[in-house]
Amino acid sequence: MAPMKRIRFFVLSVSVSILVGLTSHWQTAVMALPPAEDIPEEILRTEIILEARSPVDGEPLNAAEYLELQARLQAVPPPKLDPKIREQIFLLRIRSVLLQLFPFLDI
Repeated sequence: MAPMKRIRFFVLSVSVSILVGLTSHWQTAVMALPPAEDIPEEILRTEIILEARSPVDGEPLNAAEYLELQARLQAVPPPKLDPKIREQIFLLRIRSVLLQLFPFLDI
């Protein structure tokens, strides 16, 4: 009885392997080709982009306006924090470092 099960298992595994192999090779020819309307990447790399959209509001911009907007977005505005608050934050940071070094202090 056991040899019959082995033969059935062998036949089943061979037939499944053949089926999987045929279906996988059958679809690769179709999946490997890009769509006909797709522009090749080599052509897209050489294309000069003259129009852009604003990352702020999506408004169409020309190249000069886009560069100007990028420069304005990269410029860091000066901090507008009150000097007293800055001093308090500095002192709190010093206090936290001191408490890590000397946990028995009562400050």
